[in-house]
Amino acid sequence: MSGTRVSIFPLAGTILFPGLQLPLHIFEPRYRALVGNALAKDRRIALIQPQRSGDDAPLFGVGCIGKIDQVEALEDGRYNIVLAGEARFRVLRELDVGTPFRQVEAEVLADVEDAVLSSVERAAFEREARRFADLQGYTVDWTSVARLDDVALVNGVSQIAPFDAAAKQALLEAPDLAARCELLIQLMQFFGRSDPDEDRVTLQ
Repeated sequence: MSGTRVSIFPLAGTILFPGLQLPLHIFEPRYRALVGNALAKDRRIALIQPQRSGDDAPLFGVGCIGKIDQVEALEDGRYNIVLAGEARFRVLRELDVGTPFRQVEAEVLADVEDAVLSSVERAAFEREARRFADLQGYTVDWTSVARLDDVALVNGVSQIAPFDAAAKQALLEAPDLAARCELLIQLMQFFGRSDPDEDRVTLQ
């Protein structure tokens, strides 16, 4: 099976979903080169989590291709960018390249852009999200939340939720919106039970 060549930015604890945006500060030389290369080509880079720390750490199997939507080039070579998610991808194989940044052959995954939850699923999600926000001490504009479509709501919460890397990866890899919603409810219940005075609860 042939795939699409993508240049990757491995970043632990961070995921990106299609249709959402992620601000990033780029300072390491190899990733400054990655951004510079992308800006000279199609402005696309692929965000994916490494499974552990280290320059050549193995990667998780699924990430998200993003397009550099906004860029601020700083005088010392660093960048502030906003990455707009375009499509999830599955890693087929890592490529042997001479660039300072890693590249993979990827299979682009087709997501249903207008997927919807049932009224019962949406209500259950909002109920658990309110409980979780209260437990975490978050202030949320629930009127604005109610206006979000199901995809924006579930993916948005998945992207910003304070879960560990394994949990966030599981959300990214969920096969469809309903499955991601169900998992997100379970994770909010799981992490919501942890005692803030104890060590952080993780799924790893």
